[in-house]
Amino acid sequence: MSFNRLLPRLLSRPHHSIIRNRLAPLDKCHTHPCRPLHSTARLRESHTSLTNILASDTPPAVQVSSVSDDGILLEDGLLLPAACIFLDGKVFLWDVPESVTQWGREHLAVFEAVVPRPEILLLGTGGELAHPPPSFRGYLIELGIQVDVMSTRNACSTYNLLAEEGRRVAAALAPLSPRRWEKSMIR
Repeated sequence: MSFNRLLPRLLSRPHHSIIRNRLAPLDKCHTHPCRPLHSTARLRESHTSLTNILASDTPPAVQVSSVSDDGILLEDGLLLPAACIFLDGKVFLWDVPESVTQWGREHLAVFEAVVPRPEILLLGTGGELAHPPPSFRGYLIELGIQVDVMSTRNACSTYNLLAEEGRRVAAALAPLSPRRWEKSMIR
């Protein structure tokens, strides 16, 4: 049976709309609404006309809203006034010396226990870029973790971007104004 005689029979069946849509000319296909990509943020409300195609349906557990001299403000309203580590969607208090040059392997012991380890650690050194001792970076490389050293503001921005992309990223952040965690800060 030729296609010309078969087509009218197929179109008369109950599922004819499926066949018509598949055989529709290309210009008619553009009038149908497009199916959203699986990675678009369908559940988030957007107040702009832009769509982030890299975002997932659920935002990362930890997102930084802003960084100031008072500390690091998270999207959920928590203000972290001193050093902290973002790891696997959780926030940890980080007890490190105020000077980056005094940081050592013992300050990163948490990364030995984590499985899976992050692909990358963003090291925020405060208001200005300061390089930690070479042994500090070497220790992380031994663990198989790539290290990027930058100011805390840049580390927070990069963390937000990589976490939203779904990467296994961690951040170790010193505050802009050096200060240590005190018992009165922990409530």
